[in-house]
Amino acid sequence: MNRISGITYRITGLMFLSIAVTVFLLIYLADEQMADLFQQYLVVQHMEMKQGMGQAMDYPVMPHIMGPQEMTFLASVHKSLIWVGIGIMAAGLAASYALARSITVPIRKLSHAAEQLEQGNLGQTVPVETNDEVGHLAVIFNRMSQTMETNTKLRRQLLVNIAHELRTPLAVIQGHLEGMMDGVIEPSKEQLSSLHEEAVRLNRLIKDLRDLSLAEVRQLAMEKMPTDINQLITRTVLMLRPLTDEKQIQVGCTLAENLPEAVVDADRMSQVFYNILVNAIRYSPHQGRVQVTTAGHDSPAGQWLKVSIEDKGQGISPEDLPYVFDHFYRGDKSRDRKSGGSGIGLAIVKQLVESHGGQVTVESDMGAGSAFHVLLPAAPPAKSSAAGVQSTGKEKRGELH
Repeated sequence: MNRISGITYRITGLMFLSIAVTVFLLIYLADEQMADLFQQYLVVQHMEMKQGMGQAMDYPVMPHIMGPQEMTFLASVHKSLIWVGIGIMAAGLAASYALARSITVPIRKLSHAAEQLEQGNLGQTVPVETNDEVGHLAVIFNRMSQTMETNTKLRRQLLVNIAHELRTPLAVIQGHLEGMMDGVIEPSKEQLSSLHEEAVRLNRLIKDLRDLSLAEVRQLAMEKMPTDINQLITRTVLMLRPLTDEKQIQVGCTLAENLPEAVVDADRMSQVFYNILVNAIRYSPHQGRVQVTTAGHDSPAGQWLKVSIEDKGQGISPEDLPYVFDHFYRGDKSRDRKSGGSGIGLAIVKQLVESHGGQVTVESDMGAGSAFHVLLPAAPPAKSSAAGVQSTGKEKRGELH
């Protein structure tokens, strides 16, 4: 607070000093020139009066000696200049102080709000009263404060969700093991298989959380190289055939020919397509259809690859659509983690795609299905060797057979 007050006084003092120096110079110059100019004026008036009376001016013009009236007039003018100068300096002092406060008061409010943030009182905002740099600073501060509050809430919710997701399989494993130790549950192959399934699910959840946290801070290790996206999609679809056969879902692929390669980590990008396809298959109706399409996409920023995965499921509500890529999101809160997944698959998709310099979007209509679009930057032609292209073509033909 003392620093803010110091700035106010410094700004006020500097502006008042400049005004005072200006006023003093004007008064001094006016005072110096007033007597001479008034003397010349009296001489001219005396000459004109003589000429008007017809008297010849055959003698040198002598300076006119001012009488008491002239001296009184000059003294009143000097006094008026002094009062005008005092008035200007008083007005300048008030204006300087008002201007200084218009700068420092918003800064003081920002400082107080920042201290509240430091003490943990999130969500602090300051009024935006001007449209200048200080007002712009207030807008940025309000935006930062709201973002910090939102991120804190999301972090707390994330910890709660992680605890819930970890507690469920651990409780199942603990309950079965305690039952076996007490003799209530007889150890059997089915029981051990159930425990193993829970352990695998728990391990997968921990691995996904680790990958997600590393991807968010851009520290996830990746081995990027020119890759045929069509080939990755074909492999992913074949890998998911048991899941599609179980629900009798048909997966159609419309893969663009001569699609340029993309510099990606093949394993990570396979995980992206796997998560989106599993999400589409899981929420598609029995005997439904999922369509996968690849195409080139040109933009002013360069050439891109576009991969679209569409399903004919129930769709996502407009209220839930902005949050589908959030951690542990589930549009249907009644779904358990076996039917609805852990809720971090799409969050991993978003982080992995952005780590490759791309972006992922979603479109959905309730009752009509959803469409996920993945945009990836195409590899520069100079980085793709002829041998690499030929090898990719052979692998693609082998998969098609």
